[in-house]
Amino acid sequence: MSRRSFIALLALALTAAIYSGPSRAQDSYPNRTVTIVVPLAPGSGMDVLVRLYADKLSQALGKPVIVENRPGASLMLAANVVAQAQPDGHTLLVSTSSAMAINLTLFKQVTYDPDRDFVPISLYVKSPFILVVNPDVPAKSVPELISYVKANQDKLNYSSPGAGVAQHLSMEYMKNQFGLDITHVPYRSTPQSIQDIAAGHIAMGWVEAGASIPLIRDGKLRALAVSSATRLPLLPDVPPFAEAAPAPGFEAVSWHMLLAPAKTPRDIVDKLHAEMKRILADPEIRQKIEAIGLIPFDTPSVEDLRVYRRAEQEKWGALVKKLGLEGSQ
Repeated sequence: MSRRSFIALLALALTAAIYSGPSRAQDSYPNRTVTIVVPLAPGSGMDVLVRLYADKLSQALGKPVIVENRPGASLMLAANVVAQAQPDGHTLLVSTSSAMAINLTLFKQVTYDPDRDFVPISLYVKSPFILVVNPDVPAKSVPELISYVKANQDKLNYSSPGAGVAQHLSMEYMKNQFGLDITHVPYRSTPQSIQDIAAGHIAMGWVEAGASIPLIRDGKLRALAVSSATRLPLLPDVPPFAEAAPAPGFEAVSWHMLLAPAKTPRDIVDKLHAEMKRILADPEIRQKIEAIGLIPFDTPSVEDLRVYRRAEQEKWGALVKKLGLEGSQ
């Protein structure tokens, strides 16, 4: 064989390898059990939802999809585990705005970098907070509450499950927009921070839907707004804060995002993205998401997910710095 013929055949073989490689990788994926690592304990809203779509994902992929709970370190333990996993699509992570946006500024040391260590697959749900007041507070709308606070500057308080958590930052975000002076009372647990609003020890707060809706329905809390851009299906009569204030563009939510280790092949990422998009479009799945106080979300593209996460990091990081909390934990 001549040298020219050999080079031509080599070039042809390389071309075939380039174009056939991704399809072979996708066709063979997955070749074993897929594990989704969840940063919260079994039984949490996130855990329930992941198990719901993990079953559907298993059917689509033809291999078992299991959930592994790794709570701890303010949701960062799970992220560290997956950041070091093999980037082959068999180990995935579910994370939130806390671990992927807020903690990066709040904590002195974070051993992972969302852009360097992960590739986003799907942002499929938003978890809004509800602005509630004790029923003795003479405000039945957001404008009335803002007027009441301004007439009682430095006399009112609000609770949250701790400094730097999403509920705390949501109230500070609101305070900054309207020039309000309300004293923060941090608690060590979500239930107690909400119960003390109902008991009248605390005037108000942005609270989790699942823990507060029973108290709202019993008349022990008054709901004035939700922090999402759209209404919460479980409370259809409660307007978004952006609409109620009004405060165009206001949104302060947690979110759930499925991610893979950064070097996971793009064809596997695209396959998972497409399957998650299909699964989360199922009306039955969406109804179950709404039933646990969350809002189903039609995921953007992988590229737009990167842009969104960075924007969230900039937004909340700037607020954390303004509050003097940078590196405080």
